[in-house]
Amino acid sequence: MKAIWKDTVIAEAKKEDLIYIEGNWYFPPTSVKKEFLHKSPTPYTCPWKGVCQYFHVGKGDDMSQDNAWSYPEPKPTAIERVKKDFSNYVAFWRDVKVEE
Repeated sequence: MKAIWKDTVIAEAKKEDLIYIEGNWYFPPTSVKKEFLHKSPTPYTCPWKGVCQYFHVGKGDDMSQDNAWSYPEPKPTAIERVKKDFSNYVAFWRDVKVEE
């Protein structure tokens, strides 16, 4: 699976290494090119997963705001529900296309 932003692959991993949660593919942290993620101040807390960290995706002055997110410390009940620890896994949307 690949996450592609403006024709650039910014994350890539085998499908079996990803975690599918609520319609989104979460990439393992080691599969993501961190130089394309920039912490966003946008706050969000999911009622069942916990505190979310949004990221702007891009390089230099070219950024897509809040197009990626992760849960640095998901609630223990969320890990139980998903049946896998998804701490720091990264999901993408909007300007980032995820494909096989």
